[in-house]
Amino acid sequence: MHIQLSDHFTYSKLLRFVYPSIIMMIFTSIYSVVDGLFVSNYVGKTPFAAQNLIWPFIMLLSAVGFMLGTGGSAIVAKTLGEGEPEQANAYFSLFVYVTLGLGLVLAAAGFVFMPGIATFLGATEEMLHDCVVYGRLTVAALPAFMLQNTFQSFFPTAEKPKLGLAVTVLAGCTNMVLDYVFVAVLRWGLAGAALATGMCQVVGGVLPVIYFARNNSSLLRLGKTRFYGRALVKACTNGASELMTNVCNSVVNILYNFQLMRLIGEDGVSAFGVIMYVMFVFAAAFLGYSMGVAPIVGYHYGAANRGELKSLLKKSLCLIAGAGVVLVALAEVLALPLARLFVGYDPALTELTCHAFRLFSLSYLFMGLNIFGSAFFTALSNGAVSAAISFLRTLVFQVAAVLILPVFLDVEGVWISVVVAEVLALGVTAACLAKKRERYGY
Repeated sequence: MHIQLSDHFTYSKLLRFVYPSIIMMIFTSIYSVVDGLFVSNYVGKTPFAAQNLIWPFIMLLSAVGFMLGTGGSAIVAKTLGEGEPEQANAYFSLFVYVTLGLGLVLAAAGFVFMPGIATFLGATEEMLHDCVVYGRLTVAALPAFMLQNTFQSFFPTAEKPKLGLAVTVLAGCTNMVLDYVFVAVLRWGLAGAALATGMCQVVGGVLPVIYFARNNSSLLRLGKTRFYGRALVKACTNGASELMTNVCNSVVNILYNFQLMRLIGEDGVSAFGVIMYVMFVFAAAFLGYSMGVAPIVGYHYGAANRGELKSLLKKSLCLIAGAGVVLVALAEVLALPLARLFVGYDPALTELTCHAFRLFSLSYLFMGLNIFGSAFFTALSNGAVSAAISFLRTLVFQVAAVLILPVFLDVEGVWISVVVAEVLALGVTAACLAKKRERYGY
């Protein structure tokens, strides 16, 4: 049965609507993990460290796509809820075209300045060549990567979450197959992994353009538009939290790498890389849920249906809190097998990775609630509160923790920094939800 944004959502209907977005985000994360698996096991520890050093920078650039997707979809969903489909499509088209234009500019700049960027990020002389090769090949596909990130938010808004999932699965399979061919069979090394990643992003970014540019059965279609400056600014402020999250995550990951290089060297960066790959998959469940539920929240906000907003918030908090407990338990059980999967060829590195991951995974108890809280305010078109939660959570608290805790706890302080940051952020999220409940009626 087709589920519409205007429906009343029970637990069952809510999960049926959001599960494609959850799987889509998990699958996106998994095919990023596959890159790391092939590089670590077929190319070596130093290229693996180089890949992990550059990837946060690529994610930093791609964050613009998340910003315009999440912020723009909130505006489009609200406009649909207000009964103005033509205006919603004009906004949708503008956001997609701007994403493409910015992607081309950022890709050109990243390609030219990649050697200096790699050096700034702390690449050693041994790692520099690998960093530049991987960075330049990956950044060449940045426009498609940004479009892919944007469309991940717009598919649920178009009432086509399953189609978004299908595109993501196809892109992911492209990446995994090409990783095997380029890295394991043809032995193209780190360049092969970068090419596989770039080609999968082309699939994920271009196919949605083709679909939405033609007559289709969704609520949205690409077409003529004009420059709506106010809407574009609103999309950027709405999506500032998602931009902030991705930019801050990238900056903080770079800081983690600096600290780990200082405290324990290249092995620390490799261990942190494994933790980040697994974290992407686990956090993707929270991100996917938040992305899937956002257009429902935006629609009912536009339709002034306060009763449904209250119901959505209550159900979401219960589901996410339960998922956090499950993920922590799963992480504790899988820590050693996952460490062996990535770096089993080095017993000392395996032990380090396993220990670090078990400490880090405690953050999942709080992470999902913070991610949803930020996304909830984005969907309500309150970019300021959403950005404040994200800024404090992903930058202020984490930077403070990763700089201060190692002074007293050495490298153990690095591993538990994210746990401390998420606990502090949860206090901010709870306070914001309590303060704004009368205004939005949830």
